[in-house]
Amino acid sequence: MGVALEQFFIFVGLLACLAYLVKCVRFSKCIFLHFWKVLPRSFLKSMGQWAVITGAGDGIGKAYSFELARQGLNVVLISRTLKKLQAIAAEIECTTGSSVKIIQADFTKDNIYEHIREKLEGLEIGILVNNVGMLPNFLPSHFLDTPDEIQSLIHCNITSVVKVLTPYAVSTPMTKYLNTNMVTKTADEFVKESLNYVMIGDETCGCLIHEILRSFLNLIPSWVLYSSTFQKKYMDYLKHNTNTI
Repeated sequence: MGVALEQFFIFVGLLACLAYLVKCVRFSKCIFLHFWKVLPRSFLKSMGQWAVITGAGDGIGKAYSFELARQGLNVVLISRTLKKLQAIAAEIECTTGSSVKIIQADFTKDNIYEHIREKLEGLEIGILVNNVGMLPNFLPSHFLDTPDEIQSLIHCNITSVVKVLTPYAVSTPMTKYLNTNMVTKTADEFVKESLNYVMIGDETCGCLIHEILRSFLNLIPSWVLYSSTFQKKYMDYLKHNTNTI
């Protein structure tokens, strides 16, 4: 019995070591890609001629629209406000030369998906950047849910993998323009860095400092993060680090 128990603990220890080794390898890749950009400029364009960006009128979605166009992709901008879409489309076409299509859609309504499907028909879509349904929250796991309708209408056209990004603090209209610092990135800074991590797994925080923050938070018991005291202190922090526009 004693020998069997000893072997069991050895086995559990080996599994724990293996899990930490995998995390270390992943983290090492993030550090490497933060300082050395090895992704060929033509890679994103090779995935497909078009990128679809929802929530393209502001913040991260807008930043992705410009950056992917600068990388040589044509972009489809989907958002609720037509005037914003038209202005962004004109600027992208003028500054990058990429083709731009706009689709006005309010994702709080249920009757928009057939319209989007028709507009996307025939396009070779390589990248989907989905910002629909995101709510500001301290824990990035809340960013993972996306509407089934979006997944299904893109699935019939898309030619490559949709990657999940779970960032922490990014200064955007949604986060009420948090003051930028070492942890809080501007939308442009976050987007440019996130494209370096396209080849790392199915999910990433999108930038090195957020990967470090996630590793630190994983050491904290979940009951502490979800406690009312912790949430109150975090909300107080947000209030004192928000710009008034």
